[in-house]
Amino acid sequence: MRSSRQFRSFRSYPDAIPFGVKWLLISNIVVFFLSVLFPERVIGYFHLDPDMVVHRFAIWQLVTYMFIHGGILHILFNMLTLYWFGPDLERTWGTPRFLKFYFICGVGAGICFSIVELFSQVVHTTIGASGAIYGILMAYGMLFPDRTILFFFVIPMKVKHLVWLMGLMALYFSVSGGNAGVANVAHLGGLAVGYVYMKTRFTRFDTGMFSRRYQQWKMQRAKKKFQVYMRKHGGPGGTMLQ
Repeated sequence: MRSSRQFRSFRSYPDAIPFGVKWLLISNIVVFFLSVLFPERVIGYFHLDPDMVVHRFAIWQLVTYMFIHGGILHILFNMLTLYWFGPDLERTWGTPRFLKFYFICGVGAGICFSIVELFSQVVHTTIGASGAIYGILMAYGMLFPDRTILFFFVIPMKVKHLVWLMGLMALYFSVSGGNAGVANVAHLGGLAVGYVYMKTRFTRFDTGMFSRRYQQWKMQRAKKKFQVYMRKHGGPGGTMLQ
């Protein structure tokens, strides 16, 4: 899935990859090689185990699991998606807001996965940045819905349609139990958290609207008080304001 340059508008940036995306790429790659060299220590301690999070208070796993991947294809897909879609978001929001969004989606996806697993008969563990990556896809689809990407490098598709497709696939596999070995609930969690956060935090509100509404409320309240006063002291009908 690569975004077609024909439909993207870039300005001239001194750095092709923004700092936040670059830091995430390097960190994930470094941790991946460490997990290959020391699998028991790295994966065993930093993967997401819902039982450990609840009963041993291993809260750090909600963050560290995002940096561990189960194979070259796993990390390749996640890092390529981050590389393709992350830079535009970081340039739009700035590095602090972008990283905050990334980790909120990743942690939120981990929490969703843990809740579902704790109510299951068999509790599974999970690794990978897919929850955060799905949040990135959701944000990109909401900010740039009509941009065209090349799905599997071949099929032209609008980003908003890609998000719907990925979401429906994750929902289907979650319900049907298919796509074994993949934490589809975490994918759905990343999409859901990304959507909610975009709607509640990144929507551009008219800040003056609240001030105007408050002033209108104060005016209406003053009118009612004045009308009550005039009915008591100025005759049966009082004086109406308009």
